[in-house]
Amino acid sequence: MIKNICVFSSSSNYLEEIYYKDAAELGKLIGQNGYNIVYGGSTLGMMWACASEVKNNGGKIYGVMPQKLIDMGCRTDNCDEFYTSSGMRERKQKMDEISDAVIALAGGLGTLEEFAEMLVQKQLGYNKKAIVLLNTNGFYDKLIEFFESIINKKFANKFVRDLVYVAPNPQEAINYINNYKEPLLTPSKHEIYSR
Repeated sequence: MIKNICVFSSSSNYLEEIYYKDAAELGKLIGQNGYNIVYGGSTLGMMWACASEVKNNGGKIYGVMPQKLIDMGCRTDNCDEFYTSSGMRERKQKMDEISDAVIALAGGLGTLEEFAEMLVQKQLGYNKKAIVLLNTNGFYDKLIEFFESIINKKFANKFVRDLVYVAPNPQEAINYINNYKEPLLTPSKHEIYSR
């Protein structure tokens, strides 16, 4: 049963408005659908645009942040629960531990790294979580194209296409989460490595 959704996204305050709008709309839908958010614990950018709307619409906020970023003044005091980590690896581990699904919004290198790790975890059967890529404004079009290149050149099995759902808007992302059914089996060696 999905209760806590981990959201990866940008902490930049200098983006086009459409990205904050989609982040806020997603947060609103997360809260209205009875879910909570697990996120980086920041008051910045799309991260806070999303998390604050979860809170405004009845959901809880679980923040996870490394001590280094807390010392830089990035932490919000509005979390229902807040976890301090020693670094980024421990942060990701905690976010994974307390979440039941993942949505990656538009973001930079940190978002890409977090999303890729969750995808590999699912590929190898370490989790069976719903993983959604919210493709606001076509932000991830080139990444999706690159994924296809990886598959076509035999660096990954075609089954990896089924590991992630690409949503064009926040409503479609939540619809997918609402209707998600965990895969019954973990992937076999053949599925992971065969071409």
